[in-house]
Amino acid sequence: MHKLGLLFGLMLLFTGAMGQVKDTIPDSTKMVQLQDSLKAGDAQDTTRKETRAERRARKKAEKEREKYYYKDILKDSTRLEIERLSRVAWKRSLILPGWGQYTNGGIWWVKTPIIYGGFVAAYLTFDYWNWYYNMFLDELKYREEFGQPSSGPLGFETNWSDQGLIAQKDYGRRNRDLTILVTVGWYGLNVVEAYVDSILKNRWNISNDLSFKISPTLMPNYAYTPGTGMFSGTSFVTPGVKMTFKIR
Repeated sequence: MHKLGLLFGLMLLFTGAMGQVKDTIPDSTKMVQLQDSLKAGDAQDTTRKETRAERRARKKAEKEREKYYYKDILKDSTRLEIERLSRVAWKRSLILPGWGQYTNGGIWWVKTPIIYGGFVAAYLTFDYWNWYYNMFLDELKYREEFGQPSSGPLGFETNWSDQGLIAQKDYGRRNRDLTILVTVGWYGLNVVEAYVDSILKNRWNISNDLSFKISPTLMPNYAYTPGTGMFSGTSFVTPGVKMTFKIR
């Protein structure tokens, strides 16, 4: 009887423990679900769309990195200084034509007059075509107002029809506007030249020393032999000049 009572008590204890385990399973499941939801929320936070301010800050940091790295290789002080000199040269030419050439040194005293000579030529060309355009435009306005040709310098009263005046007016305006575009291109060329010259001077050796040498020499005299189709040498030589130079 004592054994049966003891066995019955153990069965009751085992049944109670199983009930406690069953009661704790939902709690643990809820905990796992809560952790999963927290992880999902963190993932959503990490993949959220960046704001404009954050995007500007990121791009700024990338540009700063590009200043000091090239293909993930840290630039040395020499490379950074060369890049700085090139930036200074083209920015100065952008501010004042010829300033970058002066910064680069070399034959800047030749380049600068050429640059400003181009601007002077552009101004004179623009002034001519502007005068040409306004002359035909004024004649058209005169005819529209008074109904008859004027006595212009090109013989407007006898040599020009209305269609001819319009065509020449458009021709002068096109050339005048083209002169403006060419002048802007000349200005840009001044900036490009300063930048390229700075790179060449600092990264490659473009010395003006061509090792040019002129020396006298004797050249053999070759004569054509009729009927053989060949040139044959003779015992005579001809004095000449030999030029030797090296490009570095």
